[in-house]
Amino acid sequence: MPFLIEAWDNPDSQPVRAGTLKPHLEFLAQNAAKLLAAGAKLEDDGKTMLGSFYIVDVETRAEAEAFLAADPFAQAGVFGRSVITRWRKAYLDGQCYLPKS
Repeated sequence: MPFLIEAWDNPDSQPVRAGTLKPHLEFLAQNAAKLLAAGAKLEDDGKTMLGSFYIVDVETRAEAEAFLAADPFAQAGVFGRSVITRWRKAYLDGQCYLPKS
């Protein structure tokens, strides 16, 4: 069952985020097979970064924790807080995964 990883940026981490963007994107590309979804969290202005989220298709919390720990953003100290939660698919890409009743 997948895990949702939600991370919040540290205050004033934008320069660090910008400086590690390329290795972060390379990390995501290298781990694309594990990613059901990923993206930046933004302020309503659509530009100001707040953090990141990932839905990773791994079997254990330890694997989800290892994924986050290996992210260049995490290694560089961009994230101040993160939460990892087991996630059950109900809908993804417009497709229903709920049991038929």
